[in-house]
Amino acid sequence: MNDELLELALALRAAAEDEALRGVWGEDPTAPLPEPASAPLPEATPASGWSVLAREAREEAPSGAAALARVRDELGDCRRCGLARGRRTLVFGVGSPEADLVVIGEAPGYHEDQQGEPFVGPAGQMLDRMLENVLGLTRDQVYILNVVKCRPPNNRNPLPEEVEACRPFLLGQLRAIQPRVLLLLGSVAFRAVFSTEAGIMRSRGRWHDYDGIPTLPTFHPAYLLRKPEDKRLAFEDLKLLKARLEELRAQTPAR
Repeated sequence: MNDELLELALALRAAAEDEALRGVWGEDPTAPLPEPASAPLPEATPASGWSVLAREAREEAPSGAAALARVRDELGDCRRCGLARGRRTLVFGVGSPEADLVVIGEAPGYHEDQQGEPFVGPAGQMLDRMLENVLGLTRDQVYILNVVKCRPPNNRNPLPEEVEACRPFLLGQLRAIQPRVLLLLGSVAFRAVFSTEAGIMRSRGRWHDYDGIPTLPTFHPAYLLRKPEDKRLAFEDLKLLKARLEELRAQTPAR
């Protein structure tokens, strides 16, 4: 009984830490939030090597469910970095292999590590509402993944070598899905994909180019749970994303 109570207490503590720490690590939550039209666009280019690898990957293999399954098979029971030692479950991704929109977060949290699916805790419920209420999309119509596939201990930032170890599989997922638009959630995802020190507060709501894919950063849902007054800003970001998706779909036939 004591062991069961201890395990429950540790699980509750981990879940609380997960919701408290995810989203805007290292940034001042009281800092001004400039509106998209009033602040200069931060310098941000795809992280070193990503653009070339992404282009080569798209050229070398077909897209779709079979290609995505091959990426998962290659990942296997991954032990390529130290995160494997502390994980419960490897979290690959979920959604449609034919999705026009790919949503990228930073890393699995407590709930994701338990269930093996990204964004399934309170932040995941928030993301579902964001997708459904603004974009009119359910989670099975998009594809949701994280930069790294294993939960970092104590919800710390993924280390550069951990991001590097997972990068080929993220590229493989993007190659297989070939999305029209990317949505990046939070500073960690934004900084992992682009070479920039800019935080999400000053980068959200502005389009960036990831090797020809329009990419929009916005707040992590966990941050919005702590700062609900900023939901209006995320709402404006998603309206921009919806307009871009509709524009791209009008230009090319549905897949």
